[in-house]
Amino acid sequence: MGGYSFDAAENIPSLAGKVILVTGANAGIGKQTALELAKHTPSQVWIGARNVHSGNQAVSEIQAVASPETSVKLLEMDLKSFASVKRAAKQVMVESNRLDILILNAGMMGGHPGVTEDGYENAFGTNHMGHALLLKLLTPLLLNASSKRVGADARVVILSSAGHKSGVLPKDGIEFSTLKSDQLHLSGVSKYCQSKLANAIYAAAVAHRYPEFTTTSINPGEVKTALFSKGIEGGGWVIRFLNWFVVPFVGGTVEEGAKNSLWAATAQEVENGAFYDPVGKRGGESDAVKDGKLGERLWEWTEKELRGHDM
Repeated sequence: MGGYSFDAAENIPSLAGKVILVTGANAGIGKQTALELAKHTPSQVWIGARNVHSGNQAVSEIQAVASPETSVKLLEMDLKSFASVKRAAKQVMVESNRLDILILNAGMMGGHPGVTEDGYENAFGTNHMGHALLLKLLTPLLLNASSKRVGADARVVILSSAGHKSGVLPKDGIEFSTLKSDQLHLSGVSKYCQSKLANAIYAAAVAHRYPEFTTTSINPGEVKTALFSKGIEGGGWVIRFLNWFVVPFVGGTVEEGAKNSLWAATAQEVENGAFYDPVGKRGGESDAVKDGKLGERLWEWTEKELRGHDM
């Protein structure tokens, strides 16, 4: 199925009354996504960021172009720490009674092998587990927004990657038995692709359980961001090769990279549980995404891991 021609200025409808949260919105695709959404009169835009300095810079830049009715706020959050995610979720719940658009955009690739504060392989812990906990904690706000709709239904957009169907994935796609380790036997790019497969398959499992709002996973396309350069040290030769010889020549702008997120967050045609290539294009997902069984296994595994981490 072909994709859509998308222009943020023309195609994003009024977002009046909506509350929006974008993780990793201090730079790259996340920042561009938040900036474009802020122009369409939402009531609040939360800028999720681990780095407070760049986060505050992004808030100032986005507030400068935002609609006068829009409040842009920094949400300090480190996805490698469940404690940090819980503090951030509590802040949102104190200051907002609804959440209409949640874009799980933040991500990491490469870097030195290691585990998060809670014991998960770094990429998986950041790209999937931290986001899964944030979504779980903020689900009541999504349900409230769905029951008191302003415009389109509430949305969750989970950023995956074309890497979710890479040939360097572990044998079964996700190696559950070693996720709570640094997975030294896997390359940096393999661990990244494993986490992006988790992002791709998780949306349908969420959608099955929460039909009240629309959850999708997307591929933003190849984009020139700091994702690759930040992970060079300790990430392995494949990430170095991608950063030096591939991304500079085939990567698009952040403006292009944000389009699929913006479309999935605001368009009428979006289907609950679907996976989209840019922009709004169906059919590019892997067999693991289409089958759904791995997504169900990931849901059950994740729920077990998150048990006891309520507010």
